[in-house]
Amino acid sequence: MNAWRVGLIYNMKKNVHVEPDAPTDALAEYDSVETVEALQEALEAGGNNVIRLEANETLLDSVRRIAPDICFNIAEGLRGDARESHVPAILEMLDIPYTASKVLGHAISLDKAATKRIWRDSGLPTAPFQVFHYGDEPLDPSLAFPLFVKPVHEGTGMGINSDSVTYDEAELRQQVQWVLKTYRQPALVESYLPGREFTVGLIGNRFLPGERSRNGLYDDRGYHLFPVLEIDANQGVGGGLYNVDAKSTVPGELGSPLYFCPADIPASLETELKELSVAAFEAIDALDVSRVDFRLGEDGRPYLIEINTLPGLNPVVSDICIMAHAEGMEYSRLINEILLLAAERYTREGKNLLVAPMVYQLPLREEVPVPRGKTNKWGRT
Repeated sequence: MNAWRVGLIYNMKKNVHVEPDAPTDALAEYDSVETVEALQEALEAGGNNVIRLEANETLLDSVRRIAPDICFNIAEGLRGDARESHVPAILEMLDIPYTASKVLGHAISLDKAATKRIWRDSGLPTAPFQVFHYGDEPLDPSLAFPLFVKPVHEGTGMGINSDSVTYDEAELRQQVQWVLKTYRQPALVESYLPGREFTVGLIGNRFLPGERSRNGLYDDRGYHLFPVLEIDANQGVGGGLYNVDAKSTVPGELGSPLYFCPADIPASLETELKELSVAAFEAIDALDVSRVDFRLGEDGRPYLIEINTLPGLNPVVSDICIMAHAEGMEYSRLINEILLLAAERYTREGKNLLVAPMVYQLPLREEVPVPRGKTNKWGRT
C-alpha cells in the first residue's frame, strides 16, 4: 500500500508576529520547533510522507497546490475569537480530511462561556459564571465571592495572574477592566473553585452501531482515556494558579508546580472524572482528541473548567503526552492513533483513505515505570 501524504499544519512560535502592545503572554499557545519536528518524526515512523505547512495567509494556496491525502492539524490560528477554526474551515472548503475537531467544535471550545453554557444546559457540573463585555454590567446577585476572572477566548493559562481571584467588587471590577483592555475581549467571571486540579486526556470517537475497537485500545463506546494527571500549583510561581508562568517553569526547580500521574485519588473520583470528560467531549461534538480540565469545589465534587480540542503534543512537556507515557504508550503510537481516528471518520463518509503500511506495526505499549508521584516535566511549549 502507498503511504499517505500528510500535511502537518502548525503555527510556529518564532514565525508569529505580535503587535508591540500585545500581552506579554501573546505567544504562549503557539508551537516550538521541537514540537513540530517531533510530530514529523512520529508521523514518518507510521510510514507517512510528511509535508510541513505553516498556517499563515498563504495556507489555502499551499494546501491546494500540494493536495495532501490528510492533514494533521495543530494550528492555533493567528487572530480572532474563532482562530482555531480557520484551518479546519480552509480544509473543509478544499475537501481535505484533517485530524481533531471540526470548525464548530474548535470555535465552541475557544469560547469558554459558550462551552460552559452547553455543559450547563447538558446537566454537567461547571461553576456559575457571568460574561462582562464592557465592565460596568451589574454583577449577577447569585455569584458570591471569591470570584475568578480570565479572558473568555484564551488558553494556555493566558491572562491568569495573582489578581485573578477577587474577593470584593472593587477587585473584581479592576481585574475585569484589565482583561478587557489587555486582551481586547470579554472577561469570564466565575465562582472560584478552591480544590485540587486535574486534567484528563482522551482519544477516540463514539462507535457507530456494530463497530468495535480494532486493537483493544478503546472501550465499548469508542474512547481511550489516559491516567488522570493532577497539578499542584500551590507550589511555585503560580501561587495556586496553573497559569503561563507555572506552565513555563522546569519541574523540580525553584518555582515549579508539582505533577502527579496517575493522580492519587479514590477510584470513584477517577471514574467520575473520566465519565465527565467523555460527556464534556460529546456535548460540544469534539472529535479524535481532547484534554478536559477540572477543579474540585468546596463540596469536594469535580467541576468542568474547560476543554482543549487542540491539546499540546510536545512529547516531553505536554500534559496529554505525559499521561500517555505514564500508561506506557509510545509518542509515535499516540500521534498515529490520532491520525488513524481521523482517517476512519472520513472513510465512513466515503473518502478513499487506505491505512499507511507501518502504522499497525508501531508498538501499542512500552514498558515504563508508572510512579505515583511527581512526573518529570521539563518546560512547556
